[in-house]
This record gives sequence, C-alpha cells and structure tokens, in this order.
Amino acid sequence: MKDTAAAILNATAALRDGTARLRFGDPVHFTYNPLTYAWAPHEQYVRTYGNGEKSHFFLGMNPGPFGMAQTGVPFGEVDAVVNWLHIRGEVGRPEHTHPKRPVEGFNCPRSEVSGRRLWGLFAETFGTAENFFRHNYVANYCPLIWMGATGANITPDKLPAEQRAAVDEVCMEHLVSLITILNPHTLVGVGAYATQKLRDAAARLPGKSFTIGTLLHPSPASPIANKLWPERPIQQLKELGIL
Repeated sequence: MKDTAAAILNATAALRDGTARLRFGDPVHFTYNPLTYAWAPHEQYVRTYGNGEKSHFFLGMNPGPFGMAQTGVPFGEVDAVVNWLHIRGEVGRPEHTHPKRPVEGFNCPRSEVSGRRLWGLFAETFGTAENFFRHNYVANYCPLIWMGATGANITPDKLPAEQRAAVDEVCMEHLVSLITILNPHTLVGVGAYATQKLRDAAARLPGKSFTIGTLLHPSPASPIANKLWPERPIQQLKELGIL
C-alpha cells in the first residue's frame, strides 16, 4: 500500500504555505488559517484516516468558525472530533483574531451544526470512524476562514473576483493533488459550491473517469437541511452507491 497519508501531508503543507501568503482586502478584515495554528490535529487526522486509496471522496467548502477553525479537522465539530474521530491535539491562535470569533481549540463551547450533522450522518450509517474511512475520505477545498469587520463569516464565493482567483489557483492545485493521490471513483461535493470545484478538478484529469454527485449541505442556514436531514443525504448516499 502506498503511503497516501504522507503524500497528502506534503500536498497540504504546500496548501498551508500557499494560502498563508495570500493577502485580502475589503470586505475581509480577518483571515484565519487553521493549517498554520492547528496543524497538529490536522496532521493526526490525515495520518489516522488518510491511509490507502479511497473509493469515495467528500469535499466541503471551507472551515466553519466553530468547526475546523477550532480543531483543524474538516467539519471539525469538537464533540465529533474528540469522541467519534478520537482526535485531539494542540491548537495555537491566529495572529489577529476578532473578539467575537476567538479560537479556543478543543475548549470551544459552541457546536458546529454542519459538522455535527455530517459526522453524525456517517456515524449513523457506518458505525465507527474506522469503518467509514476504509473507503471514504473528507477534505475541504479551502482551509481559510474570512470575517468582516463585525465578525460575520464571508464564504469564498463572496470574495471579490481578484481575491477569489488567487484562492482558486492555490486550492485547485491541492484538490487535483488529493484526487490523484487517493484515486477515488466517486466525488461528492457537500453543497453546490464544492460540487462545482470537483467538476473543475475532474476536467483537469482527462484520463480519469468519475461519478460526481452532491450531498445536501448540512448548514442550519439551509431550510431544506433543517427539514430533511438526515433522510435526504442518506437517500443521496444510496443513489451514489456509497451505502
């Protein structure tokens, strides 16, 4: 078995350093990069669950303020990371933090609803994390989280075009690397934005053939997710042949 975890970490270190060099103007006032200050738990996630090629690859958009921003793990709701993924590690602090968005690491008292729902779905359908990751892997397209002056979250699609293009250049290269390393046959975007990025990445790999699908985004801002979670995503996983 090839050492996919080591290859992922090499690619992720390039992503970490590449995104750390980016600079942002209005409307962005604060930028957090969990790959810099929460590298230890992220590395543990990759080493624990990134071993071997995977059949199915799930992609999120970017960190949530109470998820990966705190734990360094994609969709990293604290309770799920500690008690289902069994990961815990040292978390530092961004150089500049908004007072309304402190980084408290694994002591964060807030629950990231998207992460709780997503990892809860996989716990319900696969039982253990080991069973899930035997054939599946979860990553984010972009490791950065942006906030405006009030501390409000700014998603990648809301960045000005020039800033968004700079982010895409670094993140798309990493995404293509991840897909190449893990060699999945099914690509699943958690939400429409991530699905489009997977289509863009697949277009850069013309020699490979993929099934590309979407999983309902678990955000509490989505009325559909609030109404149809977890029934709809379970149905989507079945339609994609993952369940």
